[in-house]
Amino acid sequence: MAAAFVDTANITVRAGNGGNGAVAFHREKYVTNGGPDGGDGGRGGSVVLVPDSNLSTLMDFRYKRKYLAENGADGTSGRKSGRDGKDLIIRVPEGTVVRDTATGAVIQDMTGCDRFVLARGGRGGWGNQHFATPTRQAPRFAKAGLPGESREVTLELKLLADVGLVGFPNVGKSTLLSVVSKAHPKIANYHFTTLMPNLGVVYVEEGTSFVMADIPGIIEGASEGAGLGHDFLRHIDRCRLLVHLVDVSGSEGRDPVEDFETINAELRQYSPELAGRPMLVCGNKCDLCYDRENIDRLKAHVEAAGYEFFELSAAAHQGVGPLVQKIAQRLAELPPVKVFEADYVPPMPQVDTSAEVSIEQEDHYWFVEAPWLQHLLACTNLEDFESRNWFDKQLRSSGLFDRLEAMGIEDGDTVVLYDMQFEYRK
Repeated sequence: MAAAFVDTANITVRAGNGGNGAVAFHREKYVTNGGPDGGDGGRGGSVVLVPDSNLSTLMDFRYKRKYLAENGADGTSGRKSGRDGKDLIIRVPEGTVVRDTATGAVIQDMTGCDRFVLARGGRGGWGNQHFATPTRQAPRFAKAGLPGESREVTLELKLLADVGLVGFPNVGKSTLLSVVSKAHPKIANYHFTTLMPNLGVVYVEEGTSFVMADIPGIIEGASEGAGLGHDFLRHIDRCRLLVHLVDVSGSEGRDPVEDFETINAELRQYSPELAGRPMLVCGNKCDLCYDRENIDRLKAHVEAAGYEFFELSAAAHQGVGPLVQKIAQRLAELPPVKVFEADYVPPMPQVDTSAEVSIEQEDHYWFVEAPWLQHLLACTNLEDFESRNWFDKQLRSSGLFDRLEAMGIEDGDTVVLYDMQFEYRK
């Protein structure tokens, strides 16, 4: 039995916590006052997404929803740093879009991306070797590691296909895909034969090929959740060209012009931008027509709307060659596959800076401690300019700098905030 096709999944990821710094002192025969030599804690492992072309579904995420990276190891004596936690590599299908579950905003599109760090591991705490000063030569304290980032995200698979086949159920989309490619979709004379998107590579000539997607039949109301169309419309989001198949045989008593407009209306309701994509229209099952009335009416209607029309009988391989050549020609003129731009803006965390702060001075070193400072450091990405500015603003608004100046801090003195230190400038 074929594995179920799963194209959305909600998961929770958490990066590893940083290891704790060590409190230790050098002990060696004939060496007195060896001094502090506690090593630093290791950095926690990060959660990293990697696209994998061998995956075609998010099935694995149906059974496992929580992903935890390894914590960093604690430091030890001899100034030995703890081992960094191993990054947790999560492989996802190419074309997966990562969204913030709460807001739906795009965090990252894995298309054309080698790897993406979804959650960063916490920094390791400093060992007591960092806290020695001329007047405090034996510090008996070290700092704890900082917690890793945690996120709840939604993985959404959008197939990477150049061409998307759209139309009502049973109009011949699967048949056309099987004729022009080596794909073998299930084909039968009943609605909803296709229960999941099928992909096929169409070879036109040496050096020219494209990927075609057969999307399960769309029906009226699909954009509102009716039938299967609502579940799979997302898979034509990336398609550069749509091929709209319409049954002109009249075998099911439907009107081809009405069918054409109904599908277009569903596309517009789902996404006006998608409905505006270039489209070729095919009147399929022409070999079953007793007269040309339906063909001619649809052709006149389609061409009046500005679309190219092709007469086709996919089952009999009639008209397939010119259609494939036209698709290749149009694709050569169109921009590459769409990549979704990230629009997620991480909310700045709320940090209560009103709690008491402990400040100790040793020579030109100022040691600052407070529970909220640990939280503040854990929420700050010091490699990001905006995050550093936010961090500085939080420190200033807390009144910390005013208090340090009142206590006599001078330009060039060193401020130590747990595992972070900086030179103070007024």
